[in-house]
Amino acid sequence: MSIVVENYHKNYDKTVAVAGISFRVNGGEILGLLGPNGAGKTTTLRALAGILVPTRGRLLIDGHDIQTDPVHAKKALAYVPDDPQLFARLTIWEHFQFIAAAYQLRDWEQRADSLLNRLELQEKRNVPASDLSRGMRQKLATACGWLHRPRAVLLDEPFTGPDPRGIRTMKEMIREHAADGAAIIVSSHLLGLFEDLITTVLIMHKGHIVRHARLDDLRTELRRDDRHETLEEMFFRLTETALPQIIKTEIAPEVLP
Repeated sequence: MSIVVENYHKNYDKTVAVAGISFRVNGGEILGLLGPNGAGKTTTLRALAGILVPTRGRLLIDGHDIQTDPVHAKKALAYVPDDPQLFARLTIWEHFQFIAAAYQLRDWEQRADSLLNRLELQEKRNVPASDLSRGMRQKLATACGWLHRPRAVLLDEPFTGPDPRGIRTMKEMIREHAADGAAIIVSSHLLGLFEDLITTVLIMHKGHIVRHARLDDLRTELRRDDRHETLEEMFFRLTETALPQIIKTEIAPEVLP
């Protein structure tokens, strides 16, 4: 199982959102996708999910091109955005029924019940999505994504809505799913919350990759004063160092002094 991005570009008219990035996430790996606002993180996740069409490049889910073979790619995929758009009139259980029908699942009810119990949604199973708090909507979207046992998972800001117990449960579920062989990408601004979760870090800035490395290797490389920097400290140091070089490469050579 793998998620592969090859020379991915995304332009909006003359605005470059992502400037030709390439990376790979293997099964069992949890990639932390980091970057300031406008770095291109969500644009990359939405393209991997088949929502955005790349300007050029290829994006593969379990070997299937998300543009030319979307059905097989999406069968292996779960994408949970930062603000899930649920069906307002459907209850929690009806959302599961919809997902089961869409993925042609059989004998899914026991797994759905288990997800409800684990995410503390069982008592709300017959409540419509419109009556759920943001945290509960985030949990429901995660449960729906987990129902078909995806082999590739894309999570955009998964920790902004749930309460502390919900965050801990979601982190446990992510670790377990990776241990079972899934390739996982988690994007978040809450660096302290997922520093203990990710195995690999990919930092983006202005549509470019600033650094892509195993977290342990990056800590060793950037070690200072006999101590390991936090992920937040490493993030700021790398992005602030990279910005001048990125700006320089974006200026036409004839404009440079």
